[in-house]
Amino acid sequence: MLKTILYIGAGSALGGVMRYLAGRWIQNIAGAALFPWGTFAVNIIGCFLIGLIYGVLDRGFNLSPEMKIFLTVGFCGGFTTFSTFVHENYLLFQSSSFPIVILYAGASFTVGLLLAYAGHWAANAV
Repeated sequence: MLKTILYIGAGSALGGVMRYLAGRWIQNIAGAALFPWGTFAVNIIGCFLIGLIYGVLDRGFNLSPEMKIFLTVGFCGGFTTFSTFVHENYLLFQSSSFPIVILYAGASFTVGLLLAYAGHWAANAV
């Protein structure tokens, strides 16, 4: 059990650092827009990655249980930002930016679902 927790912790640490760097980089490119592009991007990228990982595993790719948990629960869990996503929606809601809340929440779910599907598709296409 301790070994599993260490794999999750290492993956989460790496995913969290990557989330911060990627989210900041993307938000800087987008500028000071009201829409939180950095968080949106890391969430949909994370959806694609977890779809790709599980898609590869569904095809019978042999991955150790430790590496599977490192990549999915650890890295993807640390990389995606659901709590940040919810809080940003709350802040948008508080500022009466209702159309942006609907756009952000709806686009995050829809694009995330499509990219999770795309990840599975990409894994099966190889």
